[in-house]
Amino acid sequence: MPIVAHNDLPTFQRLRQEGQTILEPGRALHQTIRELHIGVLNMMPDAALAATERQFFRLVGESNPIAQFYLHPFTLQELPRGEQARAHIDRYYDSFEQIRAQGLDALIITGANVSHPDLSQESFWEPLREVFDWAQQNVTSVLCSCLATHAAMQFQHGQKRRALPAKCWGVFPHRVIRGAHPLVHDVNTQFDVPHSRFNNISAEQFRQAGLHVLVESEEAGVHLAVSADGIRVVYFQGHPEYDTVSLLKEYKREVQHFAAGKRSDYPPFPDNYFKPLDQAILNEYHQRLTVAQAAAEPLPGFPEQLVAGRIDNTWHDAAEGIVGNWIGLVYQLTHAQRNLPFMDGVDPANPLGLDWIAGSHK
Repeated sequence: MPIVAHNDLPTFQRLRQEGQTILEPGRALHQTIRELHIGVLNMMPDAALAATERQFFRLVGESNPIAQFYLHPFTLQELPRGEQARAHIDRYYDSFEQIRAQGLDALIITGANVSHPDLSQESFWEPLREVFDWAQQNVTSVLCSCLATHAAMQFQHGQKRRALPAKCWGVFPHRVIRGAHPLVHDVNTQFDVPHSRFNNISAEQFRQAGLHVLVESEEAGVHLAVSADGIRVVYFQGHPEYDTVSLLKEYKREVQHFAAGKRSDYPPFPDNYFKPLDQAILNEYHQRLTVAQAAAEPLPGFPEQLVAGRIDNTWHDAAEGIVGNWIGLVYQLTHAQRNLPFMDGVDPANPLGLDWIAGSHK
């Protein structure tokens, strides 16, 4: 929670310059202390629907031990669903109409599976734009994850994602390049982030759109950027919400696709993820699978349990820190009424009051 600068102590100004949130007494007195209502627009396919819920709920819940959160999952009716997923949604999810009527303080938009090279051809395109446009007028901040970032960059700024020569897949080191922004305050200047994508929005594209890049990687590119005003839209291109074994399960799924003839090549390892011993175990499995296929014998079981307990999670602490900072900023800015984005006195063009936002789009 933020410190209140109740006198002229120079340390308050020094900390503010370093990116820490320091409130003026007048601002602190007018803040409304209440629970936060956060929407989760879950666009993931049926197989990942519940896991994605858990990942984002966990990340929000663990990021701040003081605030109280009401999380409101919802989805887009245009996305194809099976019977079981539809029953889950009908029982536990809000509708967008309910969300719109009641209001939100913040909104998380997940990724989605796509089938077209141009995102504007996807069935979710127009419904997603409707949600996003509503949120821009009524929600303090929107956090976009991976595919949602690509979609928002296209329909907001005309910046289309570009296909990569090979899939960006693994856990990659990143650096904070704009440490004065409060989203990355007190976060390690270098930390890991998982990525899993075939397409990319470059740092140059973010900057051409007038956005601020906060965290990037030499190998994986931009992970974290924010809108020109500094907070209304937060863009993740990686997957900080991933569980420790998420990439293992994705690798297993790709191996199973190969075994079933759904992909022609055997999948490579995700970068910087498996230890040498685990790679040896998985290479041995590949050999056993090849022998079984050649002999038309039953296929061996994937050795998931031999590997799962040995994987190190090197990204979750940083993810918690950034999401915790995001929630803290929303808490300081949002209106007492859930359907209004800002409390009185907040400048919508520069809600955080950052000096470098006003005259710079570096």
